[in-house]
Amino acid sequence: MKKFKFTINGNQYESEIINIEDNVAEIEINGTSYTVELNKAIEPVNKTPKLVRSISVPSTDSHPSVAKTSSPTEPKGGGVIKAPLPGTILDIYVKEGDMVKIGQRILSLEAMKMENNIDSDKEGKVISIKKQKGEPVMEGDILIVIGE
Repeated sequence: MKKFKFTINGNQYESEIINIEDNVAEIEINGTSYTVELNKAIEPVNKTPKLVRSISVPSTDSHPSVAKTSSPTEPKGGGVIKAPLPGTILDIYVKEGDMVKIGQRILSLEAMKMENNIDSDKEGKVISIKKQKGEPVMEGDILIVIGE
């Protein structure tokens, strides 16, 4: 299985782990076999990293001409436009300070060799543009902030 070389008090030892089952290991040190009982069972090491990514729901998940509702106490309009899928920004059709309406095309995004038009699902003034033409984006990245 695995071979190790180590030195204890100036003496060199060559060891090899032959087998491990539950909490019993078969080890060979300098040609002599030993059965060693461990205090606890060894858990197998999973060397494959797990990618944990938060679930993001794009702001463009409904029909672009349908305004989303907000609670009565919150200000109307405004919000953020998020990337519906990973890709690269091809063109931005608005600039900061522009007024946008629901359903107005605000940018185009290339994803998987296809051009996707992103329309506004909010009404208001473009406060800031977070990504520029040619930049790559991931699903859920904020592209444009729209205010009252």
